[in-house]
Amino acid sequence: MKAVITGATKGIGKAIAIKLWENGYDLALVARNINELEKLRDALFITGRTLLIYAVDCALKEDVSRFLNTIEQEFGFAEVLVNNVGAFLPGSMLDEEDETFEKQQNTNVNSNYYISKFFGKKMRSEQRGHIFNICSVASKAPVKNGGSYSVTKAAMLSLNHVLRQELAPHHVKVTAFLPGPTKTSSWEGTTIPDEKFVQPEDLAETLFTILNLSKGVNVDEVLITPLDF
Repeated sequence: MKAVITGATKGIGKAIAIKLWENGYDLALVARNINELEKLRDALFITGRTLLIYAVDCALKEDVSRFLNTIEQEFGFAEVLVNNVGAFLPGSMLDEEDETFEKQQNTNVNSNYYISKFFGKKMRSEQRGHIFNICSVASKAPVKNGGSYSVTKAAMLSLNHVLRQELAPHHVKVTAFLPGPTKTSSWEGTTIPDEKFVQPEDLAETLFTILNLSKGVNVDEVLITPLDF
């Protein structure tokens, strides 16, 4: 089994990468920082297994296109795609620079569109596969001080729904994760205790459980929030 994970070196993506690797998946890991990718690869690598890394700025279409052209030759068919890459730039939508919205749009929506379309076509041809889209509670309702982020995450959830509608007749599953506050690097420096957050490992465990459900069932959405934030 093979999986492609974007935003793979931190938080949710890293936890999912570790969980799948420990359970026998070969991996293709995508992130911007090559040093962090190499560090994760070296920590996980086992002789005889495939673990490829790709330094990609998913905000740039040309970077994404280059990655897709390369992975087709190097990795082969992947049964699992985890669209985890994302950008959160806090602020008021009315007061921000246009570039703030555009960067989040390119990262949170456009890159996931291009990547999902690429792998979704292959899964459609193979009549199997599972795409996971790591959205947000902001996909359902705007979060305070995150106007543009909320807009892009709502669009990502819509992308998820369209993918599921088009791929379900071809036996390909599509699942959206909508996590609330999760203890990732974006909360670095907070004084809020860890137990108040969703942990990245919670999402990794849930994703792996979903992968092992029966063939005829699809989990449409997973809303996972802190008990008492």
